[in-house]
Amino acid sequence: MDNNDPNAHLFDREEEQCTDEELICKQLYDKNPVRVDALGDLVYEEVCTIIDGMEGLDAEAGRQMLFKMTANSVLDMVMDAVTPDIGMEISFSFDMLLGVALTNRRYGANLFKEHEKALADMKPSNFETDELYRLALEEFEERWWDLPQPQLGKRTPNDAIKEILSEYGLSD
Repeated sequence: MDNNDPNAHLFDREEEQCTDEELICKQLYDKNPVRVDALGDLVYEEVCTIIDGMEGLDAEAGRQMLFKMTANSVLDMVMDAVTPDIGMEISFSFDMLLGVALTNRRYGANLFKEHEKALADMKPSNFETDELYRLALEEFEERWWDLPQPQLGKRTPNDAIKEILSEYGLSD
């Protein structure tokens, strides 16, 4: 390490050896707590100043406004960081995940877990070849979302999700 360089410690570290999966997990999820700190440093005071300047805003309304302004800022930053085509894909995927989460909450369900259980019932031994098994899995994986589910009051997951998304104006 160069004793004359006050930043040398930033660059003279041993690099961790990670698998691709570990690296992806670290980049996409493990850094989120420090990203939250950085975002707080970036927008918290400004957002609080705006909220504090709003007359007649009670504490609950202030908390809601703080959350909405922060979440909106984060979503804007994510969409600004990618190309428009990737932004469109992210937005559609995010909306669908919101739809699934809101559907789960409304019906007390876990659609991903139920989907996984249904797929686990398909056994490779029931098919003549691995290719036929793979094709059947792919077909059932898609079809499951259009099958009525008991935990949704016999509604299909796709219908329940679309209904909730339309309540929020996210169905178009």
